[in-house]
Amino acid sequence: MPDVPEHIIDLAKKPGTEPVVVQTLRSSAAATLAYLVALGLTDVTAPLLAPLTALLVVQVTLFATLTTGVRRVGSVVAGVLVAAGFSTLVGLSWWSLGLLILTALGIGHLLRVDEFVPEVAISAMLVLGVTQIAETALDRVVETAIGAVVGLACNIVFVPPVWVGSASQDIEEQAHRMRTLLVQLGEEAEEERLPVHRVAEKLERARQLDQDIAQVDASIIQAEESLRFNPRVKEPLMTRIVLRTGLDTLEVCAVILRTMSRSLTDLAARRGDEPLLAPDIAPALREVYANLAGAVDSFATLITSQVSSQADEAEAFLAIELDAARVSREHIAKVLLARVQEHPRHWQLYGSLLADVDRMLDELDMEKRSIRLAEELDRYSREQHARFLRLKRYTPRWLRKRRTAG
Repeated sequence: MPDVPEHIIDLAKKPGTEPVVVQTLRSSAAATLAYLVALGLTDVTAPLLAPLTALLVVQVTLFATLTTGVRRVGSVVAGVLVAAGFSTLVGLSWWSLGLLILTALGIGHLLRVDEFVPEVAISAMLVLGVTQIAETALDRVVETAIGAVVGLACNIVFVPPVWVGSASQDIEEQAHRMRTLLVQLGEEAEEERLPVHRVAEKLERARQLDQDIAQVDASIIQAEESLRFNPRVKEPLMTRIVLRTGLDTLEVCAVILRTMSRSLTDLAARRGDEPLLAPDIAPALREVYANLAGAVDSFATLITSQVSSQADEAEAFLAIELDAARVSREHIAKVLLARVQEHPRHWQLYGSLLADVDRMLDELDMEKRSIRLAEELDRYSREQHARFLRLKRYTPRWLRKRRTAG
């Protein structure tokens, strides 16, 4: 038997409650139902546009469905009408296919369907390939409408899954990568003959964290959208703010970690025949990095625990880790000061290491986090108030008087 890829095995092991599994089943059911409804309501032998449109409309989140469904349906309908016109005038050939694609893409841009412009051309090609009879254009439009209605109905009756758990897992994995890198930096700092290329490898891993942050950001965007208009979620606003502000903090910490790695790489390149760090500095630096690693891990646990209503315990662990990191920070500050006074050659790099520790402690501080959450809530309230004022401005005067009288 050939080896089965690991990602396929992981997908097969996912329980039926996983968002990926739920979304797959919802999309399959919606497409099949749309096909059956189109068979009953139209005379088309194989109404494939109905399940196609249903698949496009049944998005991962209800918010995405309601905000992009109209543009998706518009792009499909535009493609059907373009194909109907081409089937009447020129039929299907290599040059008409190229002209069809060009026309469909141009119309998509004129209609401002944004990211769904390619779907105008895809729908046009599908219809032109299936039929070249102009009289069936109305049936194709009906198919599209059936698929859109079925897709919207499925998202209303069967509420899309919440992707908060997936986003929380991605945050924890990102924090684990940062924690591992901090621990390894501290361990390598104690080695007497550490090659420069090994320190440079850690710098490359620190730079890779930026790409990892981008992937986590996409996961959180999906989670934020899954919370909108979802009746199954309690306090969706607070959940969204906790996840977003938490990722912002980890992103800043990732930048600081990259700066730490850069400073150690510069030290390794300038040391000559000397050890990377003096015998009294290396253990102190390892201790402070280990405490920072624990603080990063505890911070991620706090973010995800607030989502699962277990914030008190996580907050206590974070407080312990931060206190330990501050104590070790004071110790290494004294050691570095004494070393610089005796041998000031690398004072700027030592100062950079200490400044990075201070910055990370400041970012992970719980009081600062509370202030950030309060600021985000205030900003959201101001945006809602401004939106209400704009809506009130466009409300008819007679309706405003009626509400006031009521």
